[in-house]
Amino acid sequence: MAASATIQRTIYTGPFVHSLSLTELEICEKGAIGVDENGIIAFVEKELDLGAVQEKHSWQDATPVQLKGNAFFFPGFIDTHTHAPQHPNTGLFGKTTLLDWLQTYTFPMESSFTDLKRAETIYRNFVSRTLSHGTTTAAYYATIHVPATNLLADICLARGQRALVGRVCMNSDLSPDYYRDASVSQSVADSKASIDYIRSIDPKGSIVRPIVTPRFAPSCTSECLTSIAKLAKDESTFIQTHISENKGEIALVQELFPTSKSYTDVYDTHNLLTPQTILAHAVHLSAEERKTILARGATLSHCPCSNTAITSGCAPIRSLLDEGHTIGLGTDVSGGFHPSILENVRHAIWTSRHLALQSPLGDAAKLSTEEALFLATRGGAAVVGLADKVGGFDVGKEFDAQVVDLGSVSEGGENEGKFDAGPVDVFGWESWGEMVEKWVYAGDDRNTTAVWVRGRVVHRTARFEGRVVDGTATP
Repeated sequence: MAASATIQRTIYTGPFVHSLSLTELEICEKGAIGVDENGIIAFVEKELDLGAVQEKHSWQDATPVQLKGNAFFFPGFIDTHTHAPQHPNTGLFGKTTLLDWLQTYTFPMESSFTDLKRAETIYRNFVSRTLSHGTTTAAYYATIHVPATNLLADICLARGQRALVGRVCMNSDLSPDYYRDASVSQSVADSKASIDYIRSIDPKGSIVRPIVTPRFAPSCTSECLTSIAKLAKDESTFIQTHISENKGEIALVQELFPTSKSYTDVYDTHNLLTPQTILAHAVHLSAEERKTILARGATLSHCPCSNTAITSGCAPIRSLLDEGHTIGLGTDVSGGFHPSILENVRHAIWTSRHLALQSPLGDAAKLSTEEALFLATRGGAAVVGLADKVGGFDVGKEFDAQVVDLGSVSEGGENEGKFDAGPVDVFGWESWGEMVEKWVYAGDDRNTTAVWVRGRVVHRTARFEGRVVDGTATP
């Protein structure tokens, strides 16, 4: 479904949950969130019924959306690193490691996007799939092809999903002959063409923004890295790339850039480390590299499912947070085996526990449930430059949200809807905090029954239509 063209003032009533800080999760069992005609949160009330809220704010004409049952509002997820054209390969990585996997699966798939009908099928499906998992913002890698990259931006804008869309730059001999930029000048010109197009369809960047995307250091020559950095500076765009994903890759970078002190130094000396740079993975950074990244203000995307699937390693996120790094979560499809940020929330926690088992830090290496949910929302918002706009239910932020509906188990033991409500069984005696934990560790897309971006409905299910009071599902 396309995003609704217009919205009107709406009061969303029912429980809501969001992060207040890295360690504090607010659970309001009876809340009301007022969203104005521009999709901006005008007020947040607690412990007031609908009539009292309408009277207090003179919003009697606002449309009410009232949740019932074991449902609550939660901020939309933010995917800070994913590869849209790799979606058909999700779950396919065989026995390969990163560099072999690129040649076996990734490059053949991405090179096929000269076929725009194929590209449209894949991109439409992936955007719909990510929205169904509650992802309201995504930083997308596309391919080297300008028309297909522009098509992805068109689809995101039409569906209403916030997106940073990047044409991939890759001109080195590591890239196959059939899939690489013809020259540095062509790489820059094609990237500029996509930047210009994306800004033409969304001049204010309200939904879709361009992002300069050198695939990773081994895919680009030194001249290309420098030229792409200059383009990003001249065009004031964000930059996204990969860093220190696995040890074989790091060794290759050292071989290709022998005068550089480290992987991080390659980017730093080519002017690619800025406060608008998103570095994916960061599994094996040295202490010096971490200090450099922090000093430059670059941010990190943690992709735990991918790092396990490709056997890359366990990123020490607890330590990186303690140092002050800004971190979000990424699905990294199709190195990652799932398009869900919720799946990566729990895998971030599992990864930290594996580190706790083998690290001298012990329990100090662990991430809590609260911290992982922060990374999925406010942390991700900071990574993509939207900390002032999304990530939580604060007055003045835009209403990017999802409804999480956990269903219930009847007295006789049957699950409401014969398990259509998803895998989370709620028996009725759980606290709201316990229900949230059950969702984090066992929930899936069946629990996400409606999604909004900037106050517009971008995904909803029949279950949601039947769960809200008086059928007031759509503003």
